[in-house]
Amino acid sequence: MTAQLQSIPGTFPLSEDKPFISESEWVILKLLCRPLDSLADAEPEELVQASGNQFTLERSRELIAIVRISRLHGLGSWMARLLVEAGCSEDDVLNGDADALCARVNTHMGYTICNTATCRALESLQAAWRSSNKTPKQEEP
Repeated sequence: MTAQLQSIPGTFPLSEDKPFISESEWVILKLLCRPLDSLADAEPEELVQASGNQFTLERSRELIAIVRISRLHGLGSWMARLLVEAGCSEDDVLNGDADALCARVNTHMGYTICNTATCRALESLQAAWRSSNKTPKQEEP
């Protein structure tokens, strides 16, 4: 299904991964022997404490949310980061109205990133997640 969604002209590349942590954050995670994917199972307070307060509570929440959202089949870290920066949670992404989510991203960024085709593609992904009840990428066969 992801290939079908990417073939819709003008659609934001929903499944594309892009770096979302700074070099210093990457170093901290390496020193903690903490793979980036492991943040999906972390608690923000735990990450703050483990990092010796190098990560703020707010940044810890953002990082955890980005990783969790990017694990949803068909969404990559680029779109996950944009959604989190716009104030969306994993529950919002799973259950919220696709048009409203896209509007939040566009409003936060100050220009249109998510056009009508992107909103429809996100809506299709949401329908697939709801019908499968297997949202994280890691649970797929």
